[in-house]
Amino acid sequence: MKKVLAILLVAVMLFSFAACGSNKNETTAASGETTAATTPENAVIRLSTTTSVNDSGLLPYLLPTFEKETGYKVEVQSAGTGAAIQKAEDGNADLILVHAKQSEEEFIEKGFGVERLPFMYNYFVIVGPKNDPAGIKDCKDAASAFAKIQASGSSFVSRGDDSGTHKAELKIWGEGKAPDASKDKWYVSAGKGMGDCLNMASEMNAYCLTDKATFLSMQKDLNLDLLLEKGEDMKNTYSLIAVNPEKVDGVNTEGAKALIDWMLGDEASKLIADYGQEEYGVSLFTLLEK
Repeated sequence: MKKVLAILLVAVMLFSFAACGSNKNETTAASGETTAATTPENAVIRLSTTTSVNDSGLLPYLLPTFEKETGYKVEVQSAGTGAAIQKAEDGNADLILVHAKQSEEEFIEKGFGVERLPFMYNYFVIVGPKNDPAGIKDCKDAASAFAKIQASGSSFVSRGDDSGTHKAELKIWGEGKAPDASKDKWYVSAGKGMGDCLNMASEMNAYCLTDKATFLSMQKDLNLDLLLEKGEDMKNTYSLIAVNPEKVDGVNTEGAKALIDWMLGDEASKLIADYGQEEYGVSLFTLLEK
């Protein structure tokens, strides 16, 4: 009899522990606390992107939230837009985040991309020495400012890397009008990312075309002023494009879709709209109207 009672007592205790554990889990869920997401079968997403969204700090700010909520791990490969697109064409990316409309459309026309999804923008700006030796502050647009920099022979640091920023610079110069770095000593073709070019311009007392977000995020460490941010030729639009699995082998299609859906969703939109407000008093990126 005692043996039976002992067995019944143990059973009651085990049931009680299980009930407590169940209640604890229910309480945690009811309280709204974030729990770890289930790891997807193919958990790695390869994002090939332009340097500006990385150098400005936007991706390091956004991606931890996405990863925590979904269980995915995003591997960011940061380069100029031309190189970022090439990585995707070579089969080394699942999606791209870039800012050069013509190149993006060509990427899709060749069958490598599924759909171009523009979702945010900021502006290119011209930064330069605080004493503004070329006198560009009062120029009406970037083309006028470039002409004054060229006429004065003031140093100018170009990305020179087939990035979206470099393509925008060449468009501002105009067809056949871009300086030749091998002949025009004032014009430096760096072949580097945005952050590196800003540091070079600061050290050389030179002008530079940059996206506004990257400049603001680095401004305190640079000996440069924001001198021009006017003109329609300065708008800088960013797009997401999933790589086409019918064209490229080994694409994590589900992962790419998950990241795109999240980036275009309400939570990411709010985070993007808030980014920069506390530190700079202005959003570094602006969402396009849906």
